[in-house]
Amino acid sequence: MNAAFEHSDPAQITIEGVRAAAALIKGSILATPCLPAPRFSKLTGADVFVKFENMQVTGAFKERGAIVKLSSLSEEERKRGVIAVSAGNHAQGVAYHAGRLGIPATIVMPALTPFVKIAATREYGAEVVLVGDTLAEAKAEADRLAEERNLVWVHPYDDPHVIHGQGTIALEMLEAVPDLDTLVIPVGGGGLISGMAVAAKAIKPDIEIIGVETVLYPGMWGALHGREVRCEGATIAEGIAVRDIGLLTQEVVKNTVDEIVLAKESTIERAINAYLTLLRTIAEGAGAAGLAGMLTDPERFRGKRVGLVLCGGNIDPRLLSKIVVRELARDGRMVSIRIDTPDRPGVLGEIATLIGEMQGNVVDVAHHRLFLNVPAKGATLDITFEAFDRPHGEEVVNALRERGFTVRHLEIGERME
Repeated sequence: MNAAFEHSDPAQITIEGVRAAAALIKGSILATPCLPAPRFSKLTGADVFVKFENMQVTGAFKERGAIVKLSSLSEEERKRGVIAVSAGNHAQGVAYHAGRLGIPATIVMPALTPFVKIAATREYGAEVVLVGDTLAEAKAEADRLAEERNLVWVHPYDDPHVIHGQGTIALEMLEAVPDLDTLVIPVGGGGLISGMAVAAKAIKPDIEIIGVETVLYPGMWGALHGREVRCEGATIAEGIAVRDIGLLTQEVVKNTVDEIVLAKESTIERAINAYLTLLRTIAEGAGAAGLAGMLTDPERFRGKRVGLVLCGGNIDPRLLSKIVVRELARDGRMVSIRIDTPDRPGVLGEIATLIGEMQGNVVDVAHHRLFLNVPAKGATLDITFEAFDRPHGEEVVNALRERGFTVRHLEIGERME
């Protein structure tokens, strides 16, 4: 692996390096807007501003660090080609800018990477190698290929060039909103938060830097608090599902970051849905992690001017639609019930009519009469309907019960055994 990230001296990361990176990438990446988000402010009790890095060509901030690293290569290194390991956004950033610069790129990705990210990486012209279920397994194959083919590593986070590139986001945010009190930044391997923290603290020493990890991958939280942690499990925020955080980045984080908040999967889902329904924009799990951190500990941020980094928007559309339905269920606007009924003509129509008269909207019906746990002269109906809100849904359910039906609530997606 490149010697640049065998050393963990945080002094390598400087505001001068970030400013040089900003000059280098000008015109090659989009200086994305940092805009007020009034509906997030109402949701959280803070004065919230959002940096829309999902607007980059590849849909994520990773382009910044990738182009800085690629631009630093010698002509001989460019001819050899580069290799990277990524679950998606770093892969696309490297592939896109390597293609622009005429550098051959090989990207090793876990086989479980969302298809939308795999397809996009291939479209940018890189050779994609799918190996293993985790980034650690993918990295082992990348190590082998790098040695076999004499390729140059483009590390996703633990490289000074990459860190300086990511830090340019803080320059743009503080130029747009100089009086921010707090930056809330998603944390995977630590490249984004390291670069941004160094830049922000140099410009405004009293600014608060808060990182956010998923509870399943609390590696940087463990490093910051000197705790042994376990990093494993399937997470909706695969972009920050990093088992082995950077050696360099963790030293920078210890020196510059005030706290790491751990967000639950359900809270990240809520944040993804909030970006879609309140801001009318798309955030992947990692991209929504900053808002999830605010929702996890709202009192920490109440009354402050907070900058969020929507660091990526590359989410599988099917997963996004599933999250929307799950959030409707959590809010009581999508209600799934099971009704035990006599097996006689007209019952289904009677139930559907009653729900309709109460302005509920039936979206799914499953009629069971052949299962062994259903009485021979009975039937079971699974019905999912839309309601205005939770009280309205309960009114519909109570009306069904008043008609003599036995009704119980189901989780969305629950099936007959």
